[in-house]
Amino acid sequence: MNAFATQPVLTERALWEVIEPFHTITYFAPEAREATDALGLRGGWMGYFASRAAPLGPVPAEVVIAVFYNFHPNLVCRAIPDAWSFASPASVLAARLDGVDRVLRRLLGDLFDGPLVQEAAEIARDAASTCELAGRPLFAANAALPWPAQPHLALWTATTHLREHRADGHVTALMAAGVDPCEAHVTIAATGATTGEQLRRHRWWSEEDWSAAVARLQERGWFDPDGLLTPEGRAARAAVEAETDRLAATPGRSLGIERTARLRRIMRHISGLVVERGGIPIPNPMGLSWPPAPSPLDGE
Repeated sequence: MNAFATQPVLTERALWEVIEPFHTITYFAPEAREATDALGLRGGWMGYFASRAAPLGPVPAEVVIAVFYNFHPNLVCRAIPDAWSFASPASVLAARLDGVDRVLRRLLGDLFDGPLVQEAAEIARDAASTCELAGRPLFAANAALPWPAQPHLALWTATTHLREHRADGHVTALMAAGVDPCEAHVTIAATGATTGEQLRRHRWWSEEDWSAAVARLQERGWFDPDGLLTPEGRAARAAVEAETDRLAATPGRSLGIERTARLRRIMRHISGLVVERGGIPIPNPMGLSWPPAPSPLDGE
């Protein structure tokens, strides 16, 4: 029996936990903002939506709303399609990679082109190459882009592929569970992973939107009259996360336990440097935490 069959949640989530901080620098590091500002993109949100959507081409706001899933449509419409009048998707992609290059050189120092980064890039690229294209629009769009030659940029590209592959699967899991974008935030905030106020404001949902989502979830029996998750609601949210893990299983299964564990250990070290040196804030509006939870992959 494949060892992954006995611990699918632990392995898939454990890999994501150490990859996500490395990918996420493009949303928080000043070099990334400077790169999109230089193109004339107005403000952090226009830079965010343009840089993450650029692999899809000059798509309209409706496509971004559909694929990103969890932002209020009005926030997306403030940035897209206006962003494409300032810079083409190709220009945005070049700026995105330039920002990542500069921030990684700052954060990793001599490590940025060292053997650990090279090894991690090789393993992560092998993992990403096995991911399914069907039903994964953001992953597929990124997978169609050329690979950078430098190891630190190849590693960031591979982690981006893996991250967007998982994100596409997470949207599928939410939709299958009948959880709409605002309800997704309400339920994750209720687990204590991050605060509802932070999520609501960051994704642009109004207090009325939030209250209406709570009311809908109360009707389903997921929230009690005090606005707290019921056992049924907690189980439903856990099922969404488990399905997300299941849909993200291909990379780890293709690598096998030993290479997956090796990638986890290397990325825990590299992402740890990113966090310790201020590459991303902890906690943050995305609900990302650090250090990662213990995993059997750690061999400890």
